[in-house]
Amino acid sequence: MGSKDWRKHSNIQCFLDATAPFVASQAQSKTSRRDSNGRWQLIDKDTIECFTLGDLWDQYYEWSAYGLGVPIHLPTGENVVQYYVPHLSAIQIYTTKPPLSRNVVEDSESDSWSDDSESERLSKSWDAASDDSGFEPDGLCPAKDRIGQLYLQYVEYCPPYARVPLTEKVTELAQSYPGLTSFKSVELSPASWMSISWYPIYHIPARKNVKDLSSCFLTYHTISTSFQDQMPSDSEKDTLSPTFEESAKRCEDNIYCVSLPSFALATYKMQRTFWANPLMGDNERLVSLYTAAKSWLKQLGVHHHDFNFFSTHSSM
Repeated sequence: MGSKDWRKHSNIQCFLDATAPFVASQAQSKTSRRDSNGRWQLIDKDTIECFTLGDLWDQYYEWSAYGLGVPIHLPTGENVVQYYVPHLSAIQIYTTKPPLSRNVVEDSESDSWSDDSESERLSKSWDAASDDSGFEPDGLCPAKDRIGQLYLQYVEYCPPYARVPLTEKVTELAQSYPGLTSFKSVELSPASWMSISWYPIYHIPARKNVKDLSSCFLTYHTISTSFQDQMPSDSEKDTLSPTFEESAKRCEDNIYCVSLPSFALATYKMQRTFWANPLMGDNERLVSLYTAAKSWLKQLGVHHHDFNFFSTHSSM
């Protein structure tokens, strides 16, 4: 990649593009659903595009098993593919459907700490993050009675090395919450979301002492398509906030897919001079994405452990 091309390259944008899943979509006839208070309504179109959550998790199957490769440009002019493993960091599912199981908060706690000093140090740091949420008590969101029925809330508390792959965690949760794989995106309130943590595992070709490749990320994605009545025309999409942007495009075998880009982001061990290209507006984008994550969690009154840890150990 020449110097001229480098001015147009963004490592963080490459990461965001790579981590946005494309899910096979299906057309569904128009329906009209509201929550128990009748406060929000689904789309008002003859047909809508939606996907099943099971198909969404299928997109993470190979990534969970082998890692997701992200093309990265090094300051030396070399290019590598950095692989990341995804874990389910947090998820909230709000729906108008009757709950298929009890509505309880699922929290994962680690009981398998190793004894070495590094693990002990990380343990203390991780636990300290739990004690300092950075958020006010519940009740922040006055619209909680208008966002639907809380079907599932899960927040991961295990340290990274003690976590299971994303698809394994989803399978585990689905045993108690079958809707986690069977719900359609259009059956979910727009307040439904998930956060994926991405930790680096290796890069090809291997390079020694490339500390900038040790960066970790939290991406936030909406998992609802109940907002399509507010979707703009193609000419208006440039001004659309990525929070609820839903884009469909033709994939293999003439199947249309829905893209779920990150509407928010948090980082850990990230050097901006390596990841962000100021000529591409990356610095402003990173601030905006981080602010969106903080605002989203605050509005919903969610204590997201990973976000808190990243925030207290980040230069953002």
